[in-house]
Amino acid sequence: MDTERWRKNLESERKQKDEFFKRGYQSPISFEERDSFKGLSYYPVNIKYRFELKLFEHSDKESIKIEDTKGNIREFIKWGEFRFNIDNTACKLQAYKASPDENVLFVPFKDLTSGKETYGAGRYLDLEMGMDTTPQGNWILDFNKAYNPWCAYSSNYACPFTPPENWLKVRIEAGEKYIHKEKGA
Repeated sequence: MDTERWRKNLESERKQKDEFFKRGYQSPISFEERDSFKGLSYYPVNIKYRFELKLFEHSDKESIKIEDTKGNIREFIKWGEFRFNIDNTACKLQAYKASPDENVLFVPFKDLTSGKETYGAGRYLDLEMGMDTTPQGNWILDFNKAYNPWCAYSSNYACPFTPPENWLKVRIEAGEKYIHKEKGA
């Protein structure tokens, strides 16, 4: 892997997202806040938080219900599990799909930065077959791409909560941070 190209691609993706949040028609940032929007806050890009992993696909793919921030219940399929180590701590994350024929894995997670430096309800990774897989068939789990759900920026959105099975007991100092708004600010 060309780490310099990887780093530049991540930085470019971040700039594009900031531009979309500032000017995009579907941005979760309110029109009133866009003039003062200076961009999202991120941890520095860090290769330590990029993994190429086998997905341990579940033979019995159970359906689970996850509540969202508006109190709705959403159904997901528990598709598989990623296993990795961070700072000598064994970690596991479940990957979900909304339907069996979907090509995207949804990986919500909370970690020890949640509610302090990152959004309290957790962050998300979306992994797309082909784009986030290696030629050897492994998945690229890159926490540098972790993002806050749009409900972190606007009450107009409903976002699934992170199931307790995806609460990590380590700090993931990668991806988007969260700037808490003060009341009246």
